[in-house]
Amino acid sequence: MPNEKIGSAVGGSGAPQPAETNPLDFVPDKIPFDTPYGRPISLDRAQAVIHMAVAEAKSRNWKMNAAVVDSGGNLVAFQRMDGAMLASIKIAEHKARAAATFRRETKQFEDGIQVMHLNYLLAFDGIIASRGGIPLIEQGAIIGAIGCSGGTDSQDEIISKAGAALIEQSTGLRDQQTDRRTS
Repeated sequence: MPNEKIGSAVGGSGAPQPAETNPLDFVPDKIPFDTPYGRPISLDRAQAVIHMAVAEAKSRNWKMNAAVVDSGGNLVAFQRMDGAMLASIKIAEHKARAAATFRRETKQFEDGIQVMHLNYLLAFDGIIASRGGIPLIEQGAIIGAIGCSGGTDSQDEIISKAGAALIEQSTGLRDQQTDRRTS
């Protein structure tokens, strides 16, 4: 009796069950997140990005740390608002570095781990699965990234996007000026 099988497989059928498809087996036609690296952001522009981020944080009464790195992930500018959490200094830098070097918003890693359960992402050096790291893209190339930390992930993301908007705005203005000259 101890060697007897009790019950049966799903549905009571002896027929083989179809194997589930592994979403990681999907092969895209193009490399994802293939934005090229561009010339590194200047100190003046990095400080302007931080200024925009800090202005947004002040308007919401949020105490933040903001870091901007160049296209290679090297720190260019940093600001810690009065009273911002000390642990968030390194986190802001980490978010910026990950966004630049992996060429994507750090929210992609958060979603990969939290939503899609792609826990293998945790094995990659430099990953941070927390929103608030945003690449700074100008004329189709990554010139750096901003990372903010001090609040919840969603608060960090809002402040980072406020800073990143400066690069998006200046790129849009530059494109409009080029269009006028060529018209």
